Amino acid sequence: MAAAVQSLPAIDIRHTTLPAYKQADETRHELEWADLITLDLSKFDQPGGKEALAKQLFEALQTIGFFYVVNFGLSQEEVDRQFAIGKSVFELPTEEKIKYRADLEHGGYNGYKPLGLREIRPGIFDNTEIYNIPKFIPALERPHPEVINANRREIEHFARHIHHNIVQRLLALFAIVLELPEDYFAARHRYDEALSDCHLRYMKYHARDAATNARLENVWVKGHTDFGSLTLLFRQPVAALQVRGPDGGRRWVKPHDGSITVNVADALQFLTKGFLKSSVHRVVAPPPDQAGIDRLGVLYFVRPEDGLELKPVESKVLERLGYEADEEAQLATGITAGEWVKARVRAGVDRSKEARSEVAEQEIIKGVKARYYD
Repeated sequence: MAAAVQSLPAIDIRHTTLPAYKQADETRHELEWADLITLDLSKFDQPGGKEALAKQLFEALQTIGFFYVVNFGLSQEEVDRQFAIGKSVFELPTEEKIKYRADLEHGGYNGYKPLGLREIRPGIFDNTEIYNIPKFIPALERPHPEVINANRREIEHFARHIHHNIVQRLLALFAIVLELPEDYFAARHRYDEALSDCHLRYMKYHARDAATNARLENVWVKGHTDFGSLTLLFRQPVAALQVRGPDGGRRWVKPHDGSITVNVADALQFLTKGFLKSSVHRVVAPPPDQAGIDRLGVLYFVRPEDGLELKPVESKVLERLGYEADEEAQLATGITAGEWVKARVRAGVDRSKEARSEVAEQEIIKGVKARYYD
């Protein structure tokens, strides 16, 4: 069965006034960029297009788990509007933002995450503000600041387009790679299913001074993996994201025009016995010519339905390649996607633990661990 891709009606994105948003200039420094493949999603519906894209993915996904997508059906103006909305959210007074605080301590994350909740090195706390918006379905309705309410139609259109016209295509390609029914993964990531925590995120990394960066050895967020199935990051010109390659080396992710950077996350690694690699990545201080710029991000996090057991799929591809469930995959069997995500969120704000810089691994649930890399 084919993946369900929806045609969404166009909307007028000029119905509210927001300050114009201009992306920062790219760094002029010579950096060692990661060599990542680029998927052209305009080929998806062409004859043989899905198969060609799946073939392109096959080798890349076994090594680094990061790639780009282009021609994904959203204009640069639509993307920039989301950056403008996110910027406006973070410019609100703290006393206004805190009204919408996420229940992080109990595994919830929709709403606002304030600056400085996580100790990343003794005495130094994180420099991120986050605002997560859940799927636009009745069961997940929640209060939002007025800037989000005023732009709701536009935000919903943007989020639904990502889910139905980008995510569903990518999930179909993973199924084709594994020789599963094309809708295998899409059917486990339904937009209208309330117990599924896909969400749109606005995220702001506040610039740090040189002395603090030196104390952090320029590492803002240690190497880690993401919780769900996929993470989509819209083009962010402030260079700070690095991926960890198979050799353990770090390379920068280049912000190509008109692209989304995509990485595989934990759930797909558990479900495929490690064939799809949950990508290890970190955030570091930007190059000197971008050092004083706050780094604003627009992201979309794809998470399976909460009740999905993290049990490996039965795939002839995995059999032919000799993939066996390792000890951790065996431990994960019996854990649901919802349990895993909520436990990782709780662990991230647990102040009874050591600073993140001092932790190499952390038990999350039932013996399954998250690992952190320098």
